[in-house]
Amino acid sequence: MKGYIYLLIVLSILLFTGCSQSDETHVEFKKIGLLLSDPIDDHGWNSKAYQGVLNIQSTFDVQVYIKEDIQTSEQIYESIEEFSNEGVTLLFGHSYLYADYFMDLKDEYPHIHFVSFNGDVSGDGITSIHFEGYSMGYFAGMLASEMSHSNKVGIIAAFPFQPEVEGFIEGANYQNENIKVFTEFVYDWTNEEKALEHFYNMKGLEVDIFYPAGDGFHVTLVNEIKDSGLYAIGYVGDHIDLGESTILTSTVQDVERLYEHVANEYQNGTLENGNIYYDFEEGVISLGTFSTEVPDEIREKIEVAIAHYIETGQLPHEMNE
Repeated sequence: MKGYIYLLIVLSILLFTGCSQSDETHVEFKKIGLLLSDPIDDHGWNSKAYQGVLNIQSTFDVQVYIKEDIQTSEQIYESIEEFSNEGVTLLFGHSYLYADYFMDLKDEYPHIHFVSFNGDVSGDGITSIHFEGYSMGYFAGMLASEMSHSNKVGIIAAFPFQPEVEGFIEGANYQNENIKVFTEFVYDWTNEEKALEHFYNMKGLEVDIFYPAGDGFHVTLVNEIKDSGLYAIGYVGDHIDLGESTILTSTVQDVERLYEHVANEYQNGTLENGNIYYDFEEGVISLGTFSTEVPDEIREKIEVAIAHYIETGQLPHEMNE
């Protein structure tokens, strides 16, 4: 599915009961747009955004306009103009790279509320959604260091700016002072060849647990890890279905749920401008299903630490400071 995609499904409008919002704050919207930097069918970050807008479509009875593989400034400018001409009033840019472009263009399209992800924005008519990836990486690192037989775990990530990478390292080192964490970057979300090269190098160093933190290459890596009889931490979604004896758990970002939440906030006139952060407490970040390979006492230790973090905002190493 490439280029311009038009989706229109007329469904019954679902009525929300118990709503305390007044008519003055209620926003009627009929058309939303979605820009993706990579293909929809990546089994991860972009496919979750696609499902998110489909959920909005069915819940709010709106028309959805989608463009994928939109990366250059020319493509972005043209897409926004097309969406504007179609009457789009809520526009999602499902990548950090859209934040700066949205900031530059938002005043030219005052009828559109721009929503980007993991970028820095300010002003009216624009919101940036931030997943607190550090904490999910932290708990995944704790689990990996507990489960490693070689005391060697590896991260194969897309970019150094991903907060889950630093979190994984911190959590692994906290849980096991003897652990060695190898980290490599692909510098691309989808380069499977480069990711596999890093995997083979780490495998040769006796790394036995891997965190493939890149939505475009993680499935390929997990399959290779499974064939090698090693362990992995799933990324973005709950990937226990890729191999229950391989996937120890997953760092899950509930993108679909968050899309519906943003649409609901927009409709109610309560969608905040600026940067908004979501973590375990809001229920959009979690660890996925634990493998049966994980002993109950280790799983319970991680679950208790997460519960404490939700309650207090303290990660385990912060409790001892």
